[in-house]
Order: sequence, then structure tokens, then C-alpha cells
Amino acid sequence: MTADVTVRHHPQASRFEARIGDERSGFAEYQLTDELYVFTHTEVDPAHEGKGVGSALARTALDHVRDEGTRRVLPVCPFIESWMARNPRYADLHYRAPRSTATD
Repeated sequence: MTADVTVRHHPQASRFEARIGDERSGFAEYQLTDELYVFTHTEVDPAHEGKGVGSALARTALDHVRDEGTRRVLPVCPFIESWMARNPRYADLHYRAPRSTATD
């Protein structure tokens, strides 16, 4: 079941917040660097699980990163990591560190 989820960016709090009606239903927190949005934690209120809240958060947050166009995503949060893996449209945003050039 998908509910009518509204997601807003709150940069002063370094998070995206989801609401269903007047009730906060979840959030995705991040840390910002010069090059990255580091998504650290996503949480959906248990009363709203299975209603598309997590997907709405991930989609809105990643669309924001894409629209901004200056940073990539380092998903430390397991939910954002797995959501990106299931949605290859966002693969280009995923930060992948280059292989080490160290030698033995």
C-alpha cells in the first residue's frame, strides 16, 4: 500500500523528512562534504512501514543530489545503499573510491 507521502529537504537539520498528512513518517539524515552527501541513517516510523515512505525519501533525496549537480552519494546507511542497488537509474550518483595505487 502506498500512501500520499510528502518529502521536504531541511538543510539546516541535514535531513530529508517525510510526512503523511500532518504526521512525520520518516527521515533520511546526511552529512555534507565538498564532494559528497554521506547518507548516515534512514528511519521510517513503524506505523508507516510498507507505505512507500522509505522509497519516497530515497528518491527525493537522490533526485535533489542529481538536480544540485555538484556532489555524489556515499550511502553509509544500509537502506539507502540497498535502495540504490535496486534502482540502477541512480548508479551514476554512487561514490566509489578509486582502487588503491599502493604497492607491496
